[in-house]
Amino acid sequence: MKVRVDPELCVGHGRCYVLAPEVFEADERGLCLIPVAEVPPELEAKARIGEENCPERAIVIED
Repeated sequence: MKVRVDPELCVGHGRCYVLAPEVFEADERGLCLIPVAEVPPELEAKARIGEENCPERAIVIED
């Protein structure tokens, strides 16, 4: 599974990295970063939690 964030849509609510810190991080402005684009199988559920809770729909998952 690949995960990416659209920097044009992310405004830094932080739900992704609060709910799934194993997959998402914050930059110095509080915007979402994804340190590893290829998510291992054991973290796929966490990646989906981040995606589902993003109010701007800035997180995109590609299976």
